[in-house]
Amino acid sequence: MSKSGAHGAPPQPLTAIKAAAGLKGTLRVPGDKSISHRALMFGALATGKTTIKGLLEAEDVLNTAKAVTALGAPATKSGDTWTVLGRGTGGLKQPESPIDFGNSGTGTRLMMGVIAGHDITVAMEGDASLSRRPMGRVLKPLRQMGLLTREDRDTLPLTVEGSSHLVPIEYSLPVPSAQVKSAILIAGLMAAGETTVVEKEPTRDHTERMLRYFGADVETERRDGLTRITVHGDAELEARDVVVPGDPSSAAFLICAALLVPGSDITVEGVLINETRTGLYTTLKDMGADISFLNEREEGGEPIADICARHSKLQGVHVPADRAPSMIDEYPVLAAVAGFAQGDTRMDGLAELKVKESDRLAATAAGLAANGVRATVDGDTLIVHGGGKVAGGGTVATHLDHRIAMAFLTMGLASDAPITVDDTAMIATSFPEFRGLMERLGATYEI
Repeated sequence: MSKSGAHGAPPQPLTAIKAAAGLKGTLRVPGDKSISHRALMFGALATGKTTIKGLLEAEDVLNTAKAVTALGAPATKSGDTWTVLGRGTGGLKQPESPIDFGNSGTGTRLMMGVIAGHDITVAMEGDASLSRRPMGRVLKPLRQMGLLTREDRDTLPLTVEGSSHLVPIEYSLPVPSAQVKSAILIAGLMAAGETTVVEKEPTRDHTERMLRYFGADVETERRDGLTRITVHGDAELEARDVVVPGDPSSAAFLICAALLVPGSDITVEGVLINETRTGLYTTLKDMGADISFLNEREEGGEPIADICARHSKLQGVHVPADRAPSMIDEYPVLAAVAGFAQGDTRMDGLAELKVKESDRLAATAAGLAANGVRATVDGDTLIVHGGGKVAGGGTVATHLDHRIAMAFLTMGLASDAPITVDDTAMIATSFPEFRGLMERLGATYEI
């Protein structure tokens, strides 16, 4: 068990109780985290006043709001609308003190790209979990462009020095990473010339979509099995009105709970259905899930829909490695669902899970084992041996990982015996409304 919770606070354990009746209702989940981070950063780099509706007000995103404010682009809230007073590309200023990113890997890595194009020195720090996570993959290309780091290491805390004379580069991603791609493209806005990122496998394209929405010249070309994304430097971004769609990674827990609890029928409104984020829904449908996308539409350059899910009998499937980038955050909850499926569910290509908030692969397998579900980890593959039902009764070590906590609090709504997670404090980093929304649908949790 974790000895202390998030930020050193006492742990906040919670127990999920088997639902007595089906989960029912129509609701919305908070705004997408990836898009919320980018809206704040691009608003800061734009000229003029950007307004944002639906911003995810979780700790990770609020830390990004504090960061852009510290860099001279104030992010403020009035009613349900956030406003960022942009300073233009290259226009941010030296902060007066270190910037604390809390638990946010996305905020940290993308902000390195923002800082890279400015003649400023910034001390970046984070919590214990973030300070263990590797930054080398994003620092390597940014150093090629001209970013300097004072310390001889690739983990926080780090002091980084930007430059107004960045060099454009062409960079082939060694492993799929939307965060690394995004940091390079953001820095490329402030370099003289064209900066290109080459991907072997497609990753989330929120940065490209939103940069275009803000007026940047971004080209995407697919040929010979590769994707080349090029941003033209010396860019000028114009302030925009942004509506943040519902986060599909948050919606995933509600959808999965409905699939597992007999008699359930729920609708989650206004969810992002960008194809680089919908791998979980593709997989669940392969397993036999009754899921449908209704009222499909587009807002702010992103596709959204209302997602309807009903209780379903599920079969084990093979999830190919090339689907991993489109569902990397959803593997813990998929593993929880797979425990209730008939037969084996094999998930390939999970190397990225080992460097998330925890070693998510090991933590997921251990949580399954603690609740009577056989699972095998073979290299970067997880195989869940589903038996149609889950015994439960165990306590899950979350290792300060919000998605591990929420995955097993979802599993416990349908397991024979209750499931306890050792801490829930860190859920606030991404989905503070998790428990409240689950209980509105009919879930039961006990402290």
